[in-house]
Amino acid sequence: MRVRRVSFGATAAIVTSMALVVGLDRAGASRATVITALLIAALADNLTDSLSIHVYQESERLEPREAFAGTVSNFVARFAGCLTFVLILAFSPPAWAVATCIAWGMALLALLTYRLARERGVGAAGEIGKHLAVACAVLLLSRGIAEVLGRA
Repeated sequence: MRVRRVSFGATAAIVTSMALVVGLDRAGASRATVITALLIAALADNLTDSLSIHVYQESERLEPREAFAGTVSNFVARFAGCLTFVLILAFSPPAWAVATCIAWGMALLALLTYRLARERGVGAAGEIGKHLAVACAVLLLSRGIAEVLGRA
């Protein structure tokens, strides 16, 4: 399978999951609450994104079989990606859970970016740097939101 087919779903799962873990941890949420939020994102947000992608592909008059395959691959990539973070939270020691999720997410994002860069024939280092920088910005924003709202 080409990485291109799962790139949107995998990227969304990785960055969204890390943001939820970081933000909710900073807000003082329990482990069960963070896992619940991840599972809601893995199902509800994932289904709406998959439907949106499908409708967009139909509007672009993509062949129905190709549109369906893209929709399914997006859903599976996002669902599986979110579940890896759920497993980390469920089975890692509390003191290590957030750091492990961040390390895992950054490693997955770097690997995905590397594979995409190779497929596109472009330099991987610069692409990885840009994507990790955006992910770091999302994490800082998530933490900042939790920090600001925690004072309200």
